[in-house]
Amino acid sequence: MRRKPRIPPAPLPQRDGVDPARVRLPHDGAWPTVRDHLVERLAAGPGVVDAMLREGRFVDVDGVPLTAQAPYAPGAYVWFHRDVPPEVTVPFPLEVVHRDEHIVVVDKPHFLATMPRGSHVAQTALARLRAQLGIPALGAAHRLDRLTAGLLLFTVRPEERGAYQGLFRDRRIHKEYEAVAAYDPAVPLPRTVRSHLVKERGIIAAYEVEGAEPNSESRVELVEHRAGLGRYRLTPHTGRTHQLRVHMNALGLPILGDPVYPVVTGPVPPDDFRRPLQLLARVLEFTDPVTGTAHRFVSGRTLGAWADHAAWAAR
Repeated sequence: MRRKPRIPPAPLPQRDGVDPARVRLPHDGAWPTVRDHLVERLAAGPGVVDAMLREGRFVDVDGVPLTAQAPYAPGAYVWFHRDVPPEVTVPFPLEVVHRDEHIVVVDKPHFLATMPRGSHVAQTALARLRAQLGIPALGAAHRLDRLTAGLLLFTVRPEERGAYQGLFRDRRIHKEYEAVAAYDPAVPLPRTVRSHLVKERGIIAAYEVEGAEPNSESRVELVEHRAGLGRYRLTPHTGRTHQLRVHMNALGLPILGDPVYPVVTGPVPPDDFRRPLQLLARVLEFTDPVTGTAHRFVSGRTLGAWADHAAWAAR
């Protein structure tokens, strides 16, 4: 088996907790210069690549700025920092629950993305933590949706990241979520929901395929109810995108504040913080794969629709 080439370390530092972008020049190509390839590949608009080259913003493996005349070198790496458009600041704190030499556990607020993606770059949990804690190598072991609040696990050492990611991949971690939705006495609970979920790239909503082999499983329990609302404990046994939201909707109990299920009304604008999705990653429990320590972390957050539904609904 042919081994993948080792990616050299980035010669540029992070900027606001965000890594520089990396481009590897294809082995097959007839571009005379690096500049010609970047213009074609990045499609950044007329004159953008040339301006960045003049400013010395593209560098080689040694951090040496590339010129517009630099010859094309198949297989070489080029690094640069993308221009990040201004982002709306998410005005909620990111609370550190636990920190040691191997992991960092945080309690993420609603509306903060886990890691840079699309239009959310600096305003992400990963970028904020790298800058806040001074740990450039910090990496996410898993993800939460931007609209979901609660516990997130990050790793300090890149060489250990795979061990912690394996906890989620191999289902060796216990996760509990809390949700607020309508209360319906006609829905028998507790129950386990299984279905075949599909989430297509570029389409907001996931959907269930009736009759297909189940690839998702969630345990749904009613904790308490009052005034037509229920507080639910959700225990996912798989980790499909939007799994809990889809399964609650399938029961006729869509989670309050959901802009996608049962009807797509999103995406939520980046400056709209009025009615957060009432879904919280409440518990993470696992045996540390590096130290052997038994961990149990519990979010200290409260779902607003349960604490004061009238105030939540009036936003």
